[in-house]
This record gives sequence, C-alpha cells and structure tokens, in this order.
Amino acid sequence: MSTRPLSRLDRVIVEIERALGTMFQPQPIAARPSPARGIEAAELDESERRHAAGLMRVNHVGEVCAQALYFGQAAVARNEAVRRQLLDAAAEETDHLAWCGERIAELGDRPSLLNPLWYGGAWAIGAAAGLIGDRVSLGFVVETERQVEAHLQGHLDKLPPADQRSRAIVAQMKDDEARHADHAKAAGGIDLPPPIKAAMRLAADVMRKVAYRV
Repeated sequence: MSTRPLSRLDRVIVEIERALGTMFQPQPIAARPSPARGIEAAELDESERRHAAGLMRVNHVGEVCAQALYFGQAAVARNEAVRRQLLDAAAEETDHLAWCGERIAELGDRPSLLNPLWYGGAWAIGAAAGLIGDRVSLGFVVETERQVEAHLQGHLDKLPPADQRSRAIVAQMKDDEARHADHAKAAGGIDLPPPIKAAMRLAADVMRKVAYRV
C-alpha cells in the first residue's frame, strides 16, 4: 500500500505535534534505560541539590533545543538520507530529554519555564540552516554537538562529586553527542566560519545562564 507525500500543511501539523510533545508531554518515553538506573541516590545538602538541579535543568533545555534544531533542519532537508539521519539523532535526544526530566524531578525541581521560547528559537535556527543547504545544515550539527560535548564535560566537572546519578546521565549524553557530530561530519557537514561558531557559543552561554535559574 503506497502513501502519498506529505503536503506543506501535513508538515506543519507534524511539526506542531512534535513541538507540543517535546514541551508539554508529562514524561517523554526513552527508548533506552536511564544511565542512572541501578545507581544509589546520594544524600545531597540543599546547596548541592539546588546546584545539581540547575545544571540538569540547563541540560534539559539543551535537549529541548536539540530536538527543535533537528526537527527544523529535517523539515527542510533536500536529501532524504540527510533527513532520516537528523530524525534518528532527534530520537536519541528524546532519550536525553527523558533522562534529564526524570533526574530533575528526583532532585525536587522543575524544567525551565521558558521551554516554549527555547524550542521556537531553536527550530527557526535549524530551519534557516537547513534552507541554506544540507551540507551547511550538517555542518551546523557538527559544530552544535562539539560545543555541547564541551559543555557537558564542564558539567561533569561542576556536578557534586556525590551525585553519581546525574553524572552517569551526563556522561552518556556526552558520548552520544560526540557520535552525532562524527556522523554529521562523515555525511558531508562543512566547517562553519569562525564568526558563526562564536555567535553560537554566545547564544549558548546566554541560554545556560538563564536556564540555570528560570
């Protein structure tokens, strides 16, 4: 049984459903078990708990943005193989989103109140990169994931040493992001100009500072 190609209206509806699922689904369903499974929860003092929750909220926002970026890029991708690669990576980001959300709840905190804003901005950036061309879009993935990998390493350095549950999640996320970057590079992603990389780092710094608290 054949299926008709998606119309523009169909794609709009799909993107609305994805956005709602990312931002408002009570608990995304991960395909893989959380890396924190089986690790005993440590006793954290109030300062450590708040700090760990703030860092995991930042990571949760990062995954909201990652899904939006991938979906925005996939929506305008010209090549079907590139589109499929982007959607496959987005599926792994759903695991990260679920793991971070679960850990935030365990720490007695909440996700960012600005998630709809983060999602909308990231989707627009992803779609803009995709409209330039698939190689630029893949290059954007490479640079994004390299920066996220470095950011996650920073969180491994900042998380309370006793919080092994959060640390296990962040470590697995870091490995996954590195693999996404490698795959995008192998698929033809170009190296972005230094000013673009600098602008991406600046935007990420603003997001981290705001999401840590809000």
